[in-house]
Amino acid sequence: MDNFEAELAALESQHLRRKRRIVAGPQGPHLEVDGRQFLSFCNNDYLGLANHPALIAAAQEGLAHYGLGAAASALISGHSTAHETLEQELAAFVGMPSALSFSNGYMANMGAISALIGAGDSVFSDRLNHASLIDGARLSRAEFKVYPHGDTATLARLLAKCQSPHKLVATDAVFSMDGDIAPLPELLALCEQYDAWLLVDDAHGFGVLGPHGGGSLRHFGLRSERIIYMGTLGKAAGVAGAFVAGSDNLIAWLLQRARTYMFTTANPAMLATAVSASLRIIAADDWRRQHLRQLGTQLRQALADLPWALLPSMTAIHPLMIGDNQSARALMEQLRDQGIWVPAICPPTVPKGTARLRITLSALHTSAHIEQLAQALSAAAVATTVVAA
Repeated sequence: MDNFEAELAALESQHLRRKRRIVAGPQGPHLEVDGRQFLSFCNNDYLGLANHPALIAAAQEGLAHYGLGAAASALISGHSTAHETLEQELAAFVGMPSALSFSNGYMANMGAISALIGAGDSVFSDRLNHASLIDGARLSRAEFKVYPHGDTATLARLLAKCQSPHKLVATDAVFSMDGDIAPLPELLALCEQYDAWLLVDDAHGFGVLGPHGGGSLRHFGLRSERIIYMGTLGKAAGVAGAFVAGSDNLIAWLLQRARTYMFTTANPAMLATAVSASLRIIAADDWRRQHLRQLGTQLRQALADLPWALLPSMTAIHPLMIGDNQSARALMEQLRDQGIWVPAICPPTVPKGTARLRITLSALHTSAHIEQLAQALSAAAVATTVVAA
């Protein structure tokens, strides 16, 4: 029998055991957790749409029209007019010919990669890529090659040596734990040079970057039939689900071969109607992105004198580097004592020795919220210095 108790105890001793918090009520700048109110910097509701009245109304309208469940896979009878409309809207929103909706981002990456490459092919992955890209590459049975984070020179050497019939470069657009943006123009140039696909996971850039929130490709002004674009709908869009966008032939092929699309029940149509409403708000409300940038600038200035480094970021993700797991978790608890929830992120989510607090901002945060966080971190830094002395 597996010795789960000992293994769990080992995780606990390394400050690596994960625990859930029970949240009451909707997501927002303030959350009720275990009966207490917290100022929250922990969710990915970057534009503050997860509880927007227009999205709720659209979901209710969709619920009344389509009912609760889709009741079948999209290839049987689960693909509604709401889903069809949304896929057309998503493709137009990110400037691609076609789009295919998935239940979530993990399934989108797993399905797309395994549908496009297989044994004898090669996948090239940034070292800090999301687990879904890594697992999708492994599932494909292709040769899996990792290049150092953002290192296009090393990637170029790997591509030049590769003799595989099919090659795919996979990268996060915005890295979820660091907040930095991949060098997408350089990656696309390499893919053009070495005849490779480029899969861009824009989970954290969709809605936040680019004109009208059109995402990381539009941020850089990139278009190419080599690009496979994945976006998620449970972060900036405030709802749930994901999609892959690309050429008409690419999407037609995924419809035939992406097993995570083919063999799962479609998402409820009411989610599609809510996302359609979300796209309209994302495009129209540029103030949300402007406010995010202003908050990011304020945060960098307010935390400049702390003993911990805040990684540079022009996105909604701002990691405060702590180092060891115990210190990161202790700092998280100090903030919790002051009514602020910022999650500590430890290995294996991030590399060993790089535990951090992951501060995520929302368009619904205010300048006063940033000041409150900065004061709490400053107090924690003083307390840490006193203890160390």
